[in-house]
Amino acid sequence: MQALTDVLNWISTQLGHEIPRDTSSAFYALFHIILLWAPLALFLVLLLRGVTSVQKFARRFLKKANTLSQSGLPSSVFQLIFRHTRRDQLYLVMLGLISLPVLYTTLELPKRIINRAIDGPEHTTMIFGIKLTQTEHLFFLCGLYLFAIIISGLMKFSLNVYKGKVGERLLRRLRLEIYYRWRSGSGTKQRSEVIPIVTQEVEPIGGFAAEAFALPVFQGGTFLTILTFMFLQDPYLGAAAITLLPFQLALIPRLQRKVNVLARSRMIEVRNLSGQLGHQSGSPDLTTGPSKAVGSSLKEMERIRLSIHRAKFFAKSLNNFLSSLTPFFFYAIGGYLVINGKLTLGALVAVIAAYKDFSAPLSELFRYYQTREDVRIRYEGIDEFLGISSPPNATQVKATSG
Repeated sequence: MQALTDVLNWISTQLGHEIPRDTSSAFYALFHIILLWAPLALFLVLLLRGVTSVQKFARRFLKKANTLSQSGLPSSVFQLIFRHTRRDQLYLVMLGLISLPVLYTTLELPKRIINRAIDGPEHTTMIFGIKLTQTEHLFFLCGLYLFAIIISGLMKFSLNVYKGKVGERLLRRLRLEIYYRWRSGSGTKQRSEVIPIVTQEVEPIGGFAAEAFALPVFQGGTFLTILTFMFLQDPYLGAAAITLLPFQLALIPRLQRKVNVLARSRMIEVRNLSGQLGHQSGSPDLTTGPSKAVGSSLKEMERIRLSIHRAKFFAKSLNNFLSSLTPFFFYAIGGYLVINGKLTLGALVAVIAAYKDFSAPLSELFRYYQTREDVRIRYEGIDEFLGISSPPNATQVKATSG
């Protein structure tokens, strides 16, 4: 135990702080968590996730290398997106990177407003060779802050509008590709199964196309920008911000694997229902069709969807709960530093305000991971569907051709 305490004191000294000998055991426990165990757990989780990701990529690569694709589509959804929208993706990534310095400005200015313009005795400030009173300095900084948030909002608006344009364009292209291949004979014998594929299953792929490269860069950059801001205010607060991150990285992917299994089952059941309805639509007497099979299929779809809702909302609730626990460390550690004169009140207020934006990109990255897995399953299902050769009969050809 003494060895751990010595390590903790050494880390604290390297970060520019010294833990007083009269510090209570409760604060010592908090320091142990945020400076020792949480960083160690984060390193181990990231290492394990990295090894697992490399193994999964290798298995998929070998599987695709040994399997000849019959559908003609690119082997992965990322290849499809990059092939048709690479210039648009580059523009989206650049726009996301340009917005990060503006974001940092919106984080830094509130601290300067509190520490330099509001707190302390009355003073004058020289800016660009102009002498400003304390009140004029306050309004100058507030004007800069207003200008920065307007620019940030406009850049986010432009980014989102262009993302929608990219997604819809790829979605139209993919739908036409599926339709033409279906016309040429691709797909199962139940020809009506193409209806939910073209109308429903490809919809999330279009939305994901707009975020495939831009969202990790923008939201990941936002996450790192805010984290850097926190570490620059005080390393203790930066470490406290990522204390619960290892638990989120370890638990959310496990829950997502369960959702992936259910999503594939739902996709198969939707196609099964479409095939049954398509078969009955060709019958001269609809009243004699197997309505019991349709009812069973609908009941199974309800069961699967409820299971998906439970798994998704449990993951979301768990993520929100862990995110809401982090301010506890800010109030405890940050308050301790302010009381001991090692941190300004403005810096603490700025960090707490920044954390409200800190949890949003992290939630978006988790949502991106969930969407990516869902889109991967849908794309593989479409690839399998188009890889089946079932030439349409003369009646179907005549019906589809006019």
